[in-house]
Amino acid sequence: MSAEAASASAMPEGVTDPNYKPLPGRLGNLSVPQQHALDKFRKELQDEEIFVPERMNDGMLLRFLRARKFDVPKAKEMLKSAEQWRKDFGVDEIVKNFDFKEKEEVDKYYPQYYHKIDKEGRPIYVERLGKLDFKALYAVTTQERQLQRLVYEYEKFLTERLPACSQAVGHPVETSCTILDLANVSLTNFYRVKDYVMAASSIGQDRYPETMGKFYIINSPWAFSAVWSVVKPWLDEVTVAKIDILGSGYKDKLLAQIPAESLPKEFGGKCECPGGCSLSDAGPWNE
Repeated sequence: MSAEAASASAMPEGVTDPNYKPLPGRLGNLSVPQQHALDKFRKELQDEEIFVPERMNDGMLLRFLRARKFDVPKAKEMLKSAEQWRKDFGVDEIVKNFDFKEKEEVDKYYPQYYHKIDKEGRPIYVERLGKLDFKALYAVTTQERQLQRLVYEYEKFLTERLPACSQAVGHPVETSCTILDLANVSLTNFYRVKDYVMAASSIGQDRYPETMGKFYIINSPWAFSAVWSVVKPWLDEVTVAKIDILGSGYKDKLLAQIPAESLPKEFGGKCECPGGCSLSDAGPWNE
């Protein structure tokens, strides 16, 4: 029986990839209770006048439902909290007017960038924590502006990058493929930036749930791997399956997920964008 026939929901619009099989809990592969939860969630949001049609499509509502295991009251609490945060943080204002003029300078001291797509169509996001130069970074920007940039990029990810990727591969793309490079990371440097990292991960987890598809932590020091082995049993299986902790022998693992033409040369790929991959913003969203 096909996923569509077994599903209580129809396939999403615009699917041109004949091999696309939605994962459970996505449009085109919802159980009857999941479809009922989606309908109930949408109706309650509409009744309480929380519903924002421009942003709250079924794909977005399902991300919040999956994050709370299809428990409608918990998903609603999470979404209401995220909506309040959007007002407090000024997300709409950031989307309209934010200009990260210091981007090129910041790129020298803490590179963070989107670059092309993996084999499943996900935008690749690279963060090079090991290149962090704390003093130089905060001479050209502030933690507040770094977080505003993060939110601006999350919004662009949802409204521009994912739709362009979905169109390019012919099926819905809802998540990113992240490479976190810890080469030469020092505990001192990490400690200095931990407030930003914790704030950033909290924004990702609480305000933009279910957007992580694959997460590769490369060049991780031995101590990091040891900590991971302690933390791992406490995390849910779905999260653990998305995360790979790799030392310096990461190249084959990355190339199994990412085409060589999409992977920057410094990570073992073939891509050498003019002016550098970290500032090119290359990908279907720019074609």
